Amino acid sequence: MNEPELRLGAPVDATPAQRPGPVTLEGRYGRVERLASAHAASLWEAVRGHDAIWTHMSQYGPFADARAFADWIETRIAFDDPYSYAVVDPAGRAFGIATLMEIRLAMRVIEVGHIVYSPALQRTPLGTEAQYLLARYAIETLGYRRYEWKCNALNVASRRAALRYGFTFEGILRQNMIAKGRNRDTAYYSILDGEWPRVRAAFEAWLAPQNFDPEGNQRRRLEDIRATPG
Repeated sequence: MNEPELRLGAPVDATPAQRPGPVTLEGRYGRVERLASAHAASLWEAVRGHDAIWTHMSQYGPFADARAFADWIETRIAFDDPYSYAVVDPAGRAFGIATLMEIRLAMRVIEVGHIVYSPALQRTPLGTEAQYLLARYAIETLGYRRYEWKCNALNVASRRAALRYGFTFEGILRQNMIAKGRNRDTAYYSILDGEWPRVRAAFEAWLAPQNFDPEGNQRRRLEDIRATPG
């Protein structure tokens, strides 16, 4: 009898990825930079009174006052994983936070998560550009081959955002977390390094100035650009 055929995955470069660092990622509409104490004041101004943005955060928020929020910012700065970045407009005001986390150097896998976007950042070119800048940095500069997005399966807005940005839905892990005393099923999404060139091209086409009319309204949706052949 012939031995059964062994089916194995494709060979992969096993060189470990690099850790995220204190870089500044410059974009057309703003920048992403390492979270710092100096961001706390403008971030608080952007998020205070908007308690709903903390609803699906698994461990923290909302905060009672500026001091409690600033103390929380200090705890985020201290971590290497998650590694936190501020989303900053051209005037230097911070309007959101995103982290690179669940860092698996040997497997070259990383997640973008703990995303806190103030209402002033949501549905803006800068909000989308920040996701583009972080994905490009993780995949092209740091060498990750799998870029993940995970969220509470009940978080409709986050799940919609993942698909808009070009992540592929992979499934739901049931009862895999307890979040603020409640069950959480987690939806998994990813972008692979081989998929990134097409996702990147769509981001760049959407972010181009000619994609916006004089009032700042988009001419074409990001998902429509990505769906266009070629």
